Amino acid sequence: RAGAPCGIHRAILDAMNRGTRGFTLVEALVALLIFAIVAVLAQRGTAAMTGGEARLAEESARWRALDSVFTRLEADLRQAIPRASRHGDRIEAAFSALPVDSAGNDALVFSRAGPEFAQEPGMAGQRIGYRLRDHHLEAMFWPQLDNVAGATPATYTLLDGIAAFRVLSLTANGQWSDRWPLRPQDDRSEERRV
Repeated sequence: RAGAPCGIHRAILDAMNRGTRGFTLVEALVALLIFAIVAVLAQRGTAAMTGGEARLAEESARWRALDSVFTRLEADLRQAIPRASRHGDRIEAAFSALPVDSAGNDALVFSRAGPEFAQEPGMAGQRIGYRLRDHHLEAMFWPQLDNVAGATPATYTLLDGIAAFRVLSLTANGQWSDRWPLRPQDDRSEERRV
């Protein structure tokens, strides 16, 4: 018989038919379930890393802003000059720190040398200050060192979300005070802490 497969061929065909059987529905569903669990875990891990990176970037930006404000405050205080200023008919101390609200937040106001101080030290300089208002740390710039009555400073917000701003001055008797000057004749404190 020419058309009938011999015994070897028949064994091979039977082995091939048994090997091409495929997955059962239960096996396919188990594989999909495992794949879904791995995908959910990967998604949660990625979301956690992304959220952590966003919080870290926000915190880093906040620290950079604080560093910038402290650098600015330090530069302004380094340029402070012991020159009182006139505001209308009253004389203001070269450096003053006074509580401005019921929470104990302070305003810090002082005279600072300007870029023109080297040419004309008697007239040059600027009156500047820092204060906390509605959780905003603000810088204040008066038009000039000596101002007419009613002159108001230009105000710029430096930072938002500030809880407190305190300024302490070390008095001659070694005590820290939240006010300076203590008396009109006081013109300098030994040290300041912001």
